[in-house]
Amino acid sequence: MKFLKRWKIRILLFFAVVGPGFITANVDNDAGGILTYSSAGAQFGHLLLWTMIPITIALIVVQEMCARMGAVTGKGLSDLIREEFGLRITFLMMLGILVINFGNVVSEFIGIATSLELFGLPRIYTVPICAVIVWLIVVKGQYKSVEKVFLAASFFYVTYIFAGVLAHPFWKDAVIATVRPPEIRAFRDQAYLFMVIGVVGTTIAPWMQFYLQASIVEKGVTRRQYKASMLDVVTGCIFTDVVAWFIIVACAATLWVHGFREIRYAADAAAALKPLAGQYAYILFAVGLFNASLFAASILPLSTAYTVCEGLGFESGVGLKFGEAPVFYWLYTLLIVAGGALVLVIPSDQLVKIVIWSQVLNGVVLPFVLIFMLILINKKELMGEYTNTRLFNIVAWATTIIVVALSLAWMFASAKGAGG
Repeated sequence: MKFLKRWKIRILLFFAVVGPGFITANVDNDAGGILTYSSAGAQFGHLLLWTMIPITIALIVVQEMCARMGAVTGKGLSDLIREEFGLRITFLMMLGILVINFGNVVSEFIGIATSLELFGLPRIYTVPICAVIVWLIVVKGQYKSVEKVFLAASFFYVTYIFAGVLAHPFWKDAVIATVRPPEIRAFRDQAYLFMVIGVVGTTIAPWMQFYLQASIVEKGVTRRQYKASMLDVVTGCIFTDVVAWFIIVACAATLWVHGFREIRYAADAAAALKPLAGQYAYILFAVGLFNASLFAASILPLSTAYTVCEGLGFESGVGLKFGEAPVFYWLYTLLIVAGGALVLVIPSDQLVKIVIWSQVLNGVVLPFVLIFMLILINKKELMGEYTNTRLFNIVAWATTIIVVALSLAWMFASAKGAGG
């Protein structure tokens, strides 16, 4: 009986803190992420599947570090950066995050527009309507109600798993490619390096760390609930990368096999699946894209507002009213309005460049965010007994060094290609 009672308490505690980790990890499979994974499968088949295991391990470590810092300190990441490193460095980082995140916000509205155009709905109507819905969910909702909406959207990603199965992939080849990296010559290909950085950048994006820690703090997770919160993080990271794996596999089994290499939008992948994998796979992929885009169009501006307001010392939080946190809500509003407006006024072929480069820039900027996190989480006076273990430091530093090395290799390959 004691055993059952102990497990009942643990399950109840898990459901009390579930949300921030699962939501943050899953919103990472947004329109930009789906475009990146679809392109990876269409251009290189199974050659990028090997990245999923190390990326999942790195994602778990990085996300757990943020959850732990939030639970132990009761402060957001940008708040801690400002306190420990000063306002000047914080301001520069906030400016960089704002620019990169705006590119991500634009990509979400592209995802909304193009996914609904697959069903014959014009963007001139759908983008403004969805922008209003996104705004109302956060501005008019309380934290608990907003979190429930986001959790429901997270579980909807299962549509991509179904779409992957309906694509009838080569399971044996996919599993082997997942555990066996390609030959070294693949890394000499500029396009391949670009895609590896894009996959890393879209899976472990800088904005995620700021949003997760801020939402852990706003939810009120403390040291006592830290272990249950860690389970929330791990579950979310595994689920989101399983979804990413199925997107790559589905596109490899259909688009790559049939020579369909060029994908400008995530919606292109959905449209191409229709004749290759059937009506159901097409609908599931398109509906999944709309859900992912609408979901991320809520979270990304929210994450940016959290990050900038915390870093610059303004009040922030969904639990506050508009009048109590005006800068927070106005920044959130402006990002939505500007992101939606760009999708309506700028030619589509130019917008796609914003989407792809925003994912690659995520990968380039990520090491700077990780370095700040590693310095903070290893401070005894800040974290006490909750500083990083040696294993976590090894994984986090290795992730940082590898991303820097990939970025430098890609820049070198680009310069060499331009020179040649």
